Amino acid sequence: MAEEIEAMERTNTWTIVSLPKNHHTIGSKWVYKVKYKQDGTVDKYKARLVAKSYNQQEEIDFSDTFSPIAKIVTVKVFFALATSYNWSLTQMDINNAFLNGDLFEEVHMSLPLGYQTSQVPWKGEKLACKLNKSIYGLKQASRQWSLKFTAALSSHGFHQSKSDYSLFTQGHGHDFVALLVYVDDILLTGPSPQIISSVKEVLKGHFKLKDLGHAKDFLGLKLSRSQQGIMISQRKYCLQILEDTGFLEAKPATTPMDPNLKLSKNEGELLKADDITCYRRLIGRLIYLQISRPDICFVVHRLSQFIHSPTKAHLNAAHHLLRYLKRYPGQGILISPITSFHLKAFVDADWGSCPVTRRSITGFCIFLGASIISWKSKKQVTVSRSSAEAEYRALASVTSEFIWISQLLKDLQVKILMPTTVFWTIKLLLPLPLIQCFMRGQNT
Repeated sequence: MAEEIEAMERTNTWTIVSLPKNHHTIGSKWVYKVKYKQDGTVDKYKARLVAKSYNQQEEIDFSDTFSPIAKIVTVKVFFALATSYNWSLTQMDINNAFLNGDLFEEVHMSLPLGYQTSQVPWKGEKLACKLNKSIYGLKQASRQWSLKFTAALSSHGFHQSKSDYSLFTQGHGHDFVALLVYVDDILLTGPSPQIISSVKEVLKGHFKLKDLGHAKDFLGLKLSRSQQGIMISQRKYCLQILEDTGFLEAKPATTPMDPNLKLSKNEGELLKADDITCYRRLIGRLIYLQISRPDICFVVHRLSQFIHSPTKAHLNAAHHLLRYLKRYPGQGILISPITSFHLKAFVDADWGSCPVTRRSITGFCIFLGASIISWKSKKQVTVSRSSAEAEYRALASVTSEFIWISQLLKDLQVKILMPTTVFWTIKLLLPLPLIQCFMRGQNT
């Protein structure tokens, strides 16, 4: 707690003032957390002062709250670039990142519990903390930190990518350096160790940061680098899910889902309130697990459609998925070195597969070289009147992803010399242009 208070006083986070008339204060509280190392041992005990943002009033205490965040696909492309060119992959962490953001609104916070001040209020007045900078818990804290960090990098010649606002690049050729930020976690890569060291010094001049060396654990992703590439897995996270749900000793399953199982909205008995909460929490954790597990993407997509009113049938399907994870808890993806940057995709559509809405399901996976970097299983927004129409909607979805990834690679100064390849069910799509040509001929 003393370290947290010291950090706030060092960054001039607040000023102790008498609360002006007709002004309200937002509360604050202490949040305690135990941080662990990769081997499970205790790393440190952390205390953080958090503002009670539910007391904030819109247009008085805050206005805009949106803050960009790095896409997971960008992270994988970043890894692919580093391993393909054999560049170092350095990780850094900004200490108390949100305390660096400047506030534009006048916000008053009540004095933290246990905070000692020598200032004595006048009779009938109340002391409060007038926030000069953002603090954890404020609705606009993430946005203010993002603006501060972007301004600091832009002042030193970094270019912010238009494809992903969390990606910054500088220089060309041997002087090229790429920086990716995810809230307060930073990745750096480039061909020149001297340039990377200079970027570190630039960041140290603006913020207090911790150099973590070569990236080994980023956003809960375990990174294992070798000559074959970078192996990404979430074994520890997967085992934690199995332990919390009691499936650590369960009998493993060979498939993530019974291929003959057809889930519907009203199938089975509705779960109790406590079980519904557990189901929703489990699905949320599985959604994050699929960052490195494309094999469970479709099943998680199906199960997430019933979180508003799950039944025992849905819970049994989720338990089957947990037994599948028990068989392969450490499975992940390998980002291998790429000799020739070439995008290819496999795409398909399941026509009218939703028994409730009769909408189709789009599924695709995109490879950069031999490494899978993007995958998705999603229900289409409208009903398709034919299987060919569903296939074309799926093609439009994967094409949109292709265009975005191509622009992202361009920002990273990667040239794609080979045309993009898409594999789909061609037998269903070929007759459609012929039918359209025939219909135009009939109308002339």
